[in-house]
Amino acid sequence: MSRFKDILLFTGSANPGLASAISRTLDIPLGKMLLKRFSDGEIWVEVNENVRQRDAYIIQPTGEPANENLMELLIIIDALKRASVDTITAVIPYYGYARQDRKAQPRVPITAKLVADLLTAAGTDRVVSIDLHAGQIQGFFNIPFDHIYAMPVFLDYIQTLNFEKPIVVSPDVGGAERARAYARRLGCNIALIDKKRSAPNVSEVMHVVGDVEGCNCLLVDDIIDTAGTLTSAAKTLKEFGAKSVMACCTHPVLSGPAIERIQNSELEKLIVTDTIALRQEKKIDKIKQLTVAGILGKGILRIAKGQSVSSLFV
Repeated sequence: MSRFKDILLFTGSANPGLASAISRTLDIPLGKMLLKRFSDGEIWVEVNENVRQRDAYIIQPTGEPANENLMELLIIIDALKRASVDTITAVIPYYGYARQDRKAQPRVPITAKLVADLLTAAGTDRVVSIDLHAGQIQGFFNIPFDHIYAMPVFLDYIQTLNFEKPIVVSPDVGGAERARAYARRLGCNIALIDKKRSAPNVSEVMHVVGDVEGCNCLLVDDIIDTAGTLTSAAKTLKEFGAKSVMACCTHPVLSGPAIERIQNSELEKLIVTDTIALRQEKKIDKIKQLTVAGILGKGILRIAKGQSVSSLFV
């Protein structure tokens, strides 16, 4: 029997594989819960064990289908709240709707803030997420938010590849801080891709800021969606004399033409995590998926014990 008797782990249908891996890491079984759909698609939830005065952790990324997974999470939170749970922590490995985090033009929503309001209104006491698209999303919450980084998972794998003469590349100016963090730990320089985006999911790579000639490039980003930015960046880096190009992206959304673009690109390897479950048709040889179960499990354990989470990434 697990010694963490006050912790309960639950999962929705978004990524049960990751939830099971976290459960094994912590030696805590997943809580019993029934998820069904009414004939019109409405979500029906029943918690099948006593949760009174327990600490519940719900593992549910809000990726594709984003609306379904988000609504499912909100309903699970409501079910647990009404069952007299003590605290609810929403563990959202991939925080959907994060790309609209500000008013970049008139008459558009800030969906990242809207989702924060919905989670809080439903009864969430704390949120845990990995590699937010924008760090300021934490400020949209008036409840504790633990931001976990996938970088240690990527670096552990990269160090097994004997990566010679590396340089870390950010596919845009906004990711420079992330690239700098990787470069500091790998002991190398960084470069930036200067690009112009003309429409959502459409980007035009312009040129490279930094010397990549003869280097093995590591592109780092948080989300890979249609793969237009990443594959264009890889092509540009090769044109500027890069020896090879590999990429690390935490959240493999991989929508539309992404798989075809990656397969036909200059990328030698794309390393992703399991914050989003990969469907079988997306599992190609160029894509390597690593698990974040270990680092999420450590984060949950430290929260439960009242210990520092940030010390995981020092």
